[in-house]
Amino acid sequence: MRISRKKRPDKPLIAHYRLNNKIVAPEVRLLDNEGGNLGVFSIQEALRMAEEQEIDLVEVNPKAEPPVCKIIDFSHFKYQKEKEIRKQKQQAHDTETKGIRLSVRISDHDMEVRLNQADKFLNRGDKVKIELTLRGRENIKPTIAFEVVNKFLGLIEGKMELRKEQLPTKQGNRITAIVAKK
Repeated sequence: MRISRKKRPDKPLIAHYRLNNKIVAPEVRLLDNEGGNLGVFSIQEALRMAEEQEIDLVEVNPKAEPPVCKIIDFSHFKYQKEKEIRKQKQQAHDTETKGIRLSVRISDHDMEVRLNQADKFLNRGDKVKIELTLRGRENIKPTIAFEVVNKFLGLIEGKMELRKEQLPTKQGNRITAIVAKK
């Protein structure tokens, strides 16, 4: 089966707003440009007021009783809403969990390399999952593996403050710990 690589259209950024004659409520609470309450009017009266000012009547809160409408220029209103959403998306950061694998017989240089990787991930805002797999006869002495993981955690804590989300625990033949930057 062929996988389509075409980019799918994005969802519209803002919610759908009813304009002018598309508003179905018999009465609406009316707001002016600055958000000041003008009171409750019939839909015909509200539409007449919007036409006098040569701008749109936009239903901003259809769930209120009566629905809230605003007399504003819709294109400007839509632009402001899209701008707010883009700003929120820029500030949001999806945190990932990045993995660092260690072994019982890890050398000092390899430990430094893993330490630099963990430092980079933590400074970027990601969580780090430290994983040590015990193989063969290593399963007999898990205390040595816990020492390696705790040594690694100590080295990271020497560089920055950490929040330990999961302390080192043994699950089967693996020892795992999850940390994040404070």
